[in-house]
Amino acid sequence: MLRCCVNVTAKLLEIEHFSEIDQRARLIPKHNNLTLKTGRDEADRGIIAMTTSIRGRNALALSVFLLLFFGILFGTSLRASAAQYAAMVMDARTGEVLHSRNADTRLHPASLTKMMTLYVAFEAVRKGEIGLDTKVRISKKAANEVPSKLGLRAGQTIEFRYLIRAASVKSANDAATAIGEAVSGSEAKFARRMNRTAKAIGMTRTTFKNAHGLTESGHLSTARDMTILGRRLFYDYPEYYNLFSRRSTDAKIRTVANTNRKFLAAYKGADGIKTGYTRAAGSNLVASAERGNVRIITTVFGASSSAARNKRVAELMDMGFDRAPRHAAVKKPAAPRYAEVGSSAKTIRVSSAVKNSLRPLRRPGVPGSAATPVGAVQTAAMQSGIEAAIAIAAGTVTPVKAAVRTGHSNLDVATSPAGIANSPAPKARPRKLDFAAARPQTQPAAERVVVSRVSTSGGSRWGINIGRYTSRFKAERVLLKTALAEMATLDGALRKVSQKKGGFEANFLGLSEDQAALACRRLEARGTECTPISPTGS
Repeated sequence: MLRCCVNVTAKLLEIEHFSEIDQRARLIPKHNNLTLKTGRDEADRGIIAMTTSIRGRNALALSVFLLLFFGILFGTSLRASAAQYAAMVMDARTGEVLHSRNADTRLHPASLTKMMTLYVAFEAVRKGEIGLDTKVRISKKAANEVPSKLGLRAGQTIEFRYLIRAASVKSANDAATAIGEAVSGSEAKFARRMNRTAKAIGMTRTTFKNAHGLTESGHLSTARDMTILGRRLFYDYPEYYNLFSRRSTDAKIRTVANTNRKFLAAYKGADGIKTGYTRAAGSNLVASAERGNVRIITTVFGASSSAARNKRVAELMDMGFDRAPRHAAVKKPAAPRYAEVGSSAKTIRVSSAVKNSLRPLRRPGVPGSAATPVGAVQTAAMQSGIEAAIAIAAGTVTPVKAAVRTGHSNLDVATSPAGIANSPAPKARPRKLDFAAARPQTQPAAERVVVSRVSTSGGSRWGINIGRYTSRFKAERVLLKTALAEMATLDGALRKVSQKKGGFEANFLGLSEDQAALACRRLEARGTECTPISPTGS
């Protein structure tokens, strides 16, 4: 289209302007025989007059043509831009779609891709494939990624936690690539894992080619799929979700600002989650906000600018809060269903908690012996226990010395039948039981235990931060649950909720430096984000 119009323009200028001037100028030599200066001046003025006349007649035609040309070109551009717009509004509690526009159109996701990069990273930490404190060596490929970036250098090492922070808050491309390489060995392998995970959680029209989201052929997603992913991050990894609400965070190399900070500050209840921008994609955003008992997730693809994107997301959020019921039962998404690699294509359900364990197999006996029913074994064991208690009470049992271990193995191999055969009949219960006979003659002295409690003053000592939450109640609830789960390290620490701009921070105070470090190690091993707080508050 553009080439055609340019050729037409050139042809128009060639035919109607320069050619005509050239043809009329050939008539001028008739007057060149004039020898007087005034004659030459008149000839020159004649040429100028003809040229001006030609230019005047063609100017109007050329102006009309250019207006038509740029109108067509600009209109085509606008239509192309409009075709790239897509949106979805979802009630996060139930997964119900409240609004959609082009929600299944495959578009460039840009840095929304990093939501899946982080989802897989959180999964790898939970499964024990990598730790938050694992030091990652930065490759040349990761260091050479284009901005936005943290500024990692090839060959340097950095803890995995800081890569997660940089990717989620700063949207750093170098950090995203480093995450992929650390988890899967290469970005290509990590992209394959991203695609398996996408299918497992219901993202049916998404294909990932890289970990950062820079434009690449075939790297596409939809507004629906990204909304699903945003909801998954909130429910599947709530312990990490606070990362997306931080206005800034410490990424070790430097403190980085959140790319979504303007929307977080402007929209009431907003607490995440991820922005994206490339020329091909436009300005994208998956956002989440909570008001009262209602949580809305909104996705926008293809906005013309970040300001236009934020404005549109705010409008859609308002629509969502208007349409969503005030009260609804939360229906958390089911655990991911991963397709088994191979021809069988079986589906494996993954759960973070074991609900029903397999029944243990019966212990094998000596060859030739019949297996004893489980019920008989339990009955015989109960009878033997009763007999032993009676015998001890009557003082008829002689203590038996413990067998001496050979030291050849930590586990002794059984050489007798597992079942209990021919159990003796129960003996008559004695009328009186002398329980004193069963007591040891001397009671061992109680070992003196020194209990040291941490200070509860919450003064200028160390502490830990376990996240920022949208309400004081949520922060206090997380503090209580964490204190109960980590009584060994946090018993006696002061639980404190501090209101900061953008939320309520959950802190444990009154710890020593070693206690704070130990508490964070234990919490992070369980997948809980934890940041030590020094006496200076940093």
